[in-house]
Amino acid sequence: MTDHSNLPPAPEGRIIGWAHGRFGKSEAPDVETLMAGVTGAALDHAAIPADQVEGIFVGVFNGGFQKQGFEAALVALGADGLAHTPAVRLENACATGSAAITAALDFIGSGRGRVALVIGAEKMTATPGPEIGDILLGASYRSEEGEIPGGFAGVFGGIANSYFQRYGDASRELAMIAAKNHANGALNPYAHMQKDFGFDFCNTVSDRNPIAAGPLRRTDCSLVSDGAAALVIAHPDIAADAPRAIAFRAQRQANDYLPLSRRDPLEFAGARRAWAQGLAQAGVSLDDLSLVETHDCFTVAELLEYEAMGLAERGQGGRVIAEGITARGGRLPVNPSGGLKSRGHPIGATGVSQHVMAAMQLADEAGAMQIPDASLAGVFNMGGAAVANYVSILERVK
Repeated sequence: MTDHSNLPPAPEGRIIGWAHGRFGKSEAPDVETLMAGVTGAALDHAAIPADQVEGIFVGVFNGGFQKQGFEAALVALGADGLAHTPAVRLENACATGSAAITAALDFIGSGRGRVALVIGAEKMTATPGPEIGDILLGASYRSEEGEIPGGFAGVFGGIANSYFQRYGDASRELAMIAAKNHANGALNPYAHMQKDFGFDFCNTVSDRNPIAAGPLRRTDCSLVSDGAAALVIAHPDIAADAPRAIAFRAQRQANDYLPLSRRDPLEFAGARRAWAQGLAQAGVSLDDLSLVETHDCFTVAELLEYEAMGLAERGQGGRVIAEGITARGGRLPVNPSGGLKSRGHPIGATGVSQHVMAAMQLADEAGAMQIPDASLAGVFNMGGAAVANYVSILERVK
């Protein structure tokens, strides 16, 4: 067993406000407009004036979705009072939003600033489908994986094939995950797809639910979306005067090799390490968590994440969904927001969105999505096929 006794203390920063736009095919023409839609709203929610923000941390993957780069400098165009605030853009594939959050926490923990604004955003739907697949393969090891048909659906289709060959056909269990997340997403006013498709539809290959890649059906794949989300993170002294405060009991990152050929892609070893470190840093177990928001870019990813977080032994992830453990009323609800599967997956916004969804639950501000008496939430966000892995354990302190 790995010794985690030497882990540093949890970050000092507190989430004191947030904003979340509707994910989907947006009429907003660009990332600049999407970010402007959440910047002022997050500051208002936190009751923080713009001139009190000391650092801006922007998560945008881009990769060719839009010609305009330098996204950190765009924030000030959508909110008065931020023109002279230091701003930086972070990118870490599909974990870009969590990278921005981590940088903000480090900024506060280092003493360089006391209030940080974090924004995650992406404009994807204006790009033709084949180009989207190629852009996203930039988060794979192109020299070995760049010609995989279907982009990342092809990558995870191959992972699903390998899982089925090693442990048996889990198509039904993947359909159960899809049906669960679509049912949850129907309760989320911010979700791209607000429709409960039911298990039978998700489990049946049809004209409306064709095979996407390998054994994965369309309902096994997350949605190409536009969207933005924002957080205001502050030092505890500032948070003491805020309307609400959500603490990071833990925040950990663990990486793995980028090439799939250098590792067992079914192990999700980096995710496993991040979860173990996060729970150890927080001083809790999975049984202490009220809910988890996890990175279900594909249903097989959620299944493998059940195993990586410790809900099941390797090869037994299907049992978790079949027994209802991760249902809304189960022992550990997973993705009560609908997850990436239903909420949508605008790459740079995803990690920030996951933290907003968890914070809403802990603040009892989640509306129809609310898990009763939520007190401790886990968040898992990954870049690539479990390459950059982030775990946060969040707790309401005010």
